[in-house]
Amino acid sequence: MIGEQHTVLAPGPPFPGASRERPPGGGSPVWERLRGPARRHRRWLVPLVAALLLAQMAVAMVTAAAEQTPTIDEPVYVGTAAVYLDEHRVTYNPEHPPLGKLLIAAGVAAADPHIDAAFRDFKGDQGALGRHLLYESGNDPWRLMLWARLPVIALTLLFGLVVFAFARELTGAAGALVALALYAFSPDAIAHGSLATLDVPAAGFVLTSAWLLWRARRRPALYVPLAAVALGAALATKMNALPAVAVLLPLAAVSVWAYRRPSDRAERVGALTAGAGWALVAAAVSVAVVWASYLAVDPRLRWTPREPVPAVHGLRGLLVGAMPFPEAYRDGMRVQFGFENYPWQGFLFGHVYTGSRWYYLPAALLVKTPLGMLALWAAGAAVLVAVRRLRPAAAYVLAPPAVLLAAAMHSSRDFGTRYALFLPMFLAVAAATVPLPRPARRARRAATVLTAALVALVTFTAVSSLRTYPYYLPYSNEAFGGPARTRLRLHDSNVDWGQDLGRLADRLRTRRPGERVWLVYKGSGVPSFYGIHAADPRAVPPERVHGLLAVSDSSAAKATGRLAELIRTSRAVDDVGHSITIYRR
Repeated sequence: MIGEQHTVLAPGPPFPGASRERPPGGGSPVWERLRGPARRHRRWLVPLVAALLLAQMAVAMVTAAAEQTPTIDEPVYVGTAAVYLDEHRVTYNPEHPPLGKLLIAAGVAAADPHIDAAFRDFKGDQGALGRHLLYESGNDPWRLMLWARLPVIALTLLFGLVVFAFARELTGAAGALVALALYAFSPDAIAHGSLATLDVPAAGFVLTSAWLLWRARRRPALYVPLAAVALGAALATKMNALPAVAVLLPLAAVSVWAYRRPSDRAERVGALTAGAGWALVAAAVSVAVVWASYLAVDPRLRWTPREPVPAVHGLRGLLVGAMPFPEAYRDGMRVQFGFENYPWQGFLFGHVYTGSRWYYLPAALLVKTPLGMLALWAAGAAVLVAVRRLRPAAAYVLAPPAVLLAAAMHSSRDFGTRYALFLPMFLAVAAATVPLPRPARRARRAATVLTAALVALVTFTAVSSLRTYPYYLPYSNEAFGGPARTRLRLHDSNVDWGQDLGRLADRLRTRRPGERVWLVYKGSGVPSFYGIHAADPRAVPPERVHGLLAVSDSSAAKATGRLAELIRTSRAVDDVGHSITIYRR
């Protein structure tokens, strides 16, 4: 629905060549017989196509979840979720609020893992805690990780429905299917939607809040509080959602203004006052959701940091101190600011560097987004801004991802496109507007060409996504050589996040049994659990390293010294999941 008039793109004729006009003198029985079946078919066709799109996404995510070993961050969240269930305390991982880990905890609870005394009295860091739960407590890590990932998979599919609903209100059923197709075939959404991590939930809650604020233009009393709950859920999942507050709270006021449609000065003053009031209500509700997430873990709100919390001074310190959140949340923000001061290493297009580059995320997105999707994103954004009756929606669809992307580009951690997962969601909605322009009757040929181009781009996107199955994390588009070449341009969660340790074990067991193996693995898995008994080649003189050398591609990307020399003097003989390369020496 658009603006105050709530207009929706009119549906097309019931069949090609038919007119939407009723015949003179009212509808004849023949006309009704022709129109009735077409409407009935359309009524079930759109839900059927939407269900098929989500079904293929579900299959892709469940397959990835079942086949991948724990990525670097997942044991932290799974271990913390187990602590929530067992001790009801916010103890580990303060840098992220509890809500996303409570979602993961639902899957952990269903898996019913064994919690031993050593886990309850654990003294190590949060990463070691998760590895202890997975590998040292008598649990099956395959089963536990699958259950932990399933709630995130379910939520990712629900966000697909939000994409569909948002797009349908803007453009109708055809545009909604285009938007859902782009979301459902997004390699990034599939890759991270299949993991027990926080990136997809946080981005999806921001999208949901923006959609509900768009609906608030009709019923602010209902939808502004609901949008505030969704915004609070984003803030209670991951702190990098905080910049969205600067956009979504003003949009709450804009929605109230659009609902009231003031016509004179007195009405404008009243609309401004009402809008400011509803924005304050939304802020209060969002804050309450954050508090509720901590209370759900521990009603007593106990908080004692296990590790020193960095001191934050200056403007940042004042902002953290003024935040109306629990102390654990504010300490988590201090930890995040401490991370920002750390000299992280990045890798982009073959170059290793220290610090961050402002253009890292745009460059990484250019590599890791299907080409057809990039074209439709750009076209959709242009249509939203250019078409007058769609312009009010541009603030809801384009402003939140723009602000979040600017904040992410300012970060010191160039680790992957997972920090920009809001783009495949919001820009899929924007792309729904591409089928909108309808040329005049004399330009039907142009309309046919436009439709054919749209279908071709969506199909190209789908084929590109399906070809990478089931290796979605290392996806890159055809212009950059596909998944097998991603390691030459990017690292970390863009290509190799430790997910293929189990696949490496299978490859060594089935194709290279009995050979001497040396391993440099970057991840949270325990190689010996999967039957990989390998030594670290960096711990011995190079002349002693003979046989097979397996190296995580993230480690190879930044290799220096002895490891770089070992790789240079070895021959690549195999590739595992496009994230681990096997060399022969």
